[in-house]
Amino acid sequence: MSTAVTSNARDIMAKLYRASEPDVLKPLLDRAALDSDSRERVMGHALGLLADLRAAQSKGWVNQFLQEYRLNSSEGVALLSLAEAFLRVPDPETADLLIADKLGDADWRAHAGKSNSKLVNSATWGLVVGRVLVGEGSTGPLRRLISRAGEPFVRQAVGAAMKMMGEIFVMGRTIDEAMKRMRRPENKGFTASFDMLGEAARTHTDAQRYFQAYVGAVDAVGRDPAAGHSISVKLSALHPRYEVARWSECVPALTEMLEALAVQAASKGIALTVDAEESERLEMSLDIIGAVAGLPSLKGWDGFGMAVQAYGKRARPVIEWANGLDRVMNVRLVKGAYWDSEIKRTQVEGLADYPLFTRKAATDVSYLAVAKDMLAAENIRPAFASHNALTVATIMEWAGNSRDFEFQRLHGMGDGLYERLVQENGYHCRVYAPVGGHRDLLAYLVRRLLENGANSSFVHQLADERLTEAEILADPVAKIAAVGGKRHPSIPLPVDLFGARGHRNSAGLDLSDVGTLEATVAAVNAPLSPNLHPGEGRGPIGGGGLAEDGASSRQTSQLDPGLRRGVQMGLAGVPLRPPLRVHMRRFRVGPPRRSTIAPLASNA
Repeated sequence: MSTAVTSNARDIMAKLYRASEPDVLKPLLDRAALDSDSRERVMGHALGLLADLRAAQSKGWVNQFLQEYRLNSSEGVALLSLAEAFLRVPDPETADLLIADKLGDADWRAHAGKSNSKLVNSATWGLVVGRVLVGEGSTGPLRRLISRAGEPFVRQAVGAAMKMMGEIFVMGRTIDEAMKRMRRPENKGFTASFDMLGEAARTHTDAQRYFQAYVGAVDAVGRDPAAGHSISVKLSALHPRYEVARWSECVPALTEMLEALAVQAASKGIALTVDAEESERLEMSLDIIGAVAGLPSLKGWDGFGMAVQAYGKRARPVIEWANGLDRVMNVRLVKGAYWDSEIKRTQVEGLADYPLFTRKAATDVSYLAVAKDMLAAENIRPAFASHNALTVATIMEWAGNSRDFEFQRLHGMGDGLYERLVQENGYHCRVYAPVGGHRDLLAYLVRRLLENGANSSFVHQLADERLTEAEILADPVAKIAAVGGKRHPSIPLPVDLFGARGHRNSAGLDLSDVGTLEATVAAVNAPLSPNLHPGEGRGPIGGGGLAEDGASSRQTSQLDPGLRRGVQMGLAGVPLRPPLRVHMRRFRVGPPRRSTIAPLASNA
């Protein structure tokens, strides 16, 4: 491992974690920009890809269903709510109440007969019937006609619909079923990265079950290594306390489990990639990935990889770090999957700034800048996951005649974008293919529907007939340059969350930052002088301002001695051993936190 390179990259990450958005974007704009000739060629390719995409969107009933019921409509929100909750409802009575709540207020008749798909129109009439049964009283003729069927009929129909919707986004219930499906004619020329669904382990029993699922998946895919399929691993599924406060516990344990899976994959001749997760887990994941990447037992195996999320402000130095590992690394570049929760968590916890970009165009700029770095990196084998025609065309322009990289798309999305590139132009595309049962599907399905339905998403804009091709393919660099890289105006910094309500939001402690957490532990454990007066003897451990080195995660406000005394009493007898073995509470200073949180704007 090139220690100097990786160490420098980690230092840069610390400074960028919650840095000002315009400051982070300034170098990215230069890196992502196209000259006029390149822009003309990119637009030509993008228009062709756009035509292929639109042709595919008009054929599939699922695409048309999602277009008819978008998330900016009450009907779309109702269906999302049903999809998220219905399959895990424990009893019929609760299921009936949920259906009545979600179907009862929406105007399903407004969608009747509007789609070009007979199947979508049939589904709409099913929703109309469902609303009649649960929300239009007992005197209507349609209600009387089907009253004998009653709620059980609706319950079964909704359950079947939710399962059908889920199956669109899942390759198979088991790894064998998923591999069999990949052999269908429509997947000819594509390879798959199988992801065993399981968002996060709640217990060690969960973690062990997920680990065994990964072991079984590696074994199954390894029976046919020539097919070129791979496995994706989510670290949060392998440990129930994958969090900064449990660093000394979870990082060694996860390193051991990832090593076992990597050694198994290497022996089978297949690739294995570590998925990206929430921003506070990035530093831990790099320790785990770096340790496994440097193992002598894996030397010569070029199948190890990781995913990087372009919506994070630290994406570029993460690429620099990966390139400095002195081995080939497969890097999957994605836009990012946790935007909504990351924004909300930063606001709720009163932190200094957001760890990611607040505008979708800024994420696109970051993606392009990082993609260019990956294409130029000596030790990185790039994989570009995108459903955006402009992004794909730009990467093709920069790569020239090279085919030493691959594109990736999600199963159930992006149909039409890559078929011609794979079958006629020699590009390689891998399908990210989730595997699991319906109960494991829920969180994944919601993320996919949110990505499809957000008004700033390329898939959503593609379905909007009011937008011109020029608007859909607008240059993100020009968009961000026009606003000076400023944060989205509807997403204030957490300190300004209450706007004109007369006070600043209270500042929280960024306990996802190791330095802040260690300082907090030290301050809590420090003895208090019996003669200490308020305002004396406080340590610089909390707050919201920038430290002298400019790193927003190094905070400067302080714990009140009285609060600290109470905390110490509450932790009496709890051993605190470096590097941290307990999860500290999140202490805040300032006025009491209000329960009303400003609504989020779309990442537009």
